[in-house]
Amino acid sequence: MKHELAIDLGTANTVIYQNDKVVLDEPSIVAIQSRTGNLMAIGHQAQLMEGRENPGIVTIRPLVSGVIADFNAAELMIKGFIQKASGAHSKLFTPSYKLVIGIPKGSTPVEIKAVRDSSEHAGGREVYLVYEPMASALGIGLNVLDPQGNMIVDIGGGTTEIAVISLGGIVASNSIRVAGNEITKDIAEYLSRQHGVKVGLPTAEQIKFKVGSVLQELPADVEVPEPYVIRGKNIVTAHPVESEVTYQEIAHCIDGTVHKIEEGIQQVLNQTPPELYSDIVENGIWLAGGGALLRGIAQRFTDATGITFHVAEDPLKAVGRGACAALKHVSHYPFLMR
Repeated sequence: MKHELAIDLGTANTVIYQNDKVVLDEPSIVAIQSRTGNLMAIGHQAQLMEGRENPGIVTIRPLVSGVIADFNAAELMIKGFIQKASGAHSKLFTPSYKLVIGIPKGSTPVEIKAVRDSSEHAGGREVYLVYEPMASALGIGLNVLDPQGNMIVDIGGGTTEIAVISLGGIVASNSIRVAGNEITKDIAEYLSRQHGVKVGLPTAEQIKFKVGSVLQELPADVEVPEPYVIRGKNIVTAHPVESEVTYQEIAHCIDGTVHKIEEGIQQVLNQTPPELYSDIVENGIWLAGGGALLRGIAQRFTDATGITFHVAEDPLKAVGRGACAALKHVSHYPFLMR
């Protein structure tokens, strides 16, 4: 009995597709018993424990900057997610899986082997790997085998994947380990420094989605968010404190990190051959990943490069949709790594 699954194994979230449908979309986190190392919870259940653990429980995010940092935790997480997605919990037999998994373009051979080994130990009999920018392009609906050049900027949790694609290959690319998690840390540090409020990363992540912006003045077609009320602990007195944070403040505090992504985009544009560069100017550049949801980001990058940026439809699922498309035609796409 073989299950076919397409997996976007992300630093922040894991998305699994089966038969063109999302069957799992959960945070990439596990909770493990400290003494035995046994798995207690994965995904949403484990996230509820994050920051609230007692000495008998440890929560682990197995992926750092898009690659496996804790092999054992990653294997437990991948196996648990695959079983959950496929509904296979029988102890009498182990179903085999045909998997297509998105990985960062900047992955080293050791990091690629870690993903492959974890997937095989989780039951993968046929495991195909695809670089995330290529998967994003497929998920957006671009013809990646076409000779025309397309450029993708996928801002995930741990990495920003930037690539120019033509004729089924990646012509120029940059995988920078600056992305959504860095932006979340910027927000937490800013609140501590400027508002004197200590908040955890889950709260900072919530603020990013509620009032996150990369522009001090938003375009007329972007809805201006209301200030976000934060409640936390004063870092000096430890007394409870309440404060408001605006989208302009968020734009200010994350400016340096967003600028690093701009520099990464410019580096890839500098590497791009002239013929493909002219295609990109004509077609624009596509934004995918959770970072594409930051208010004003397409406008800011357009202003910085002079090339129009488009935000993909449902950018969080672009890699998963692309892996799903690749799963249907594994013999058709030469860029899949077996």
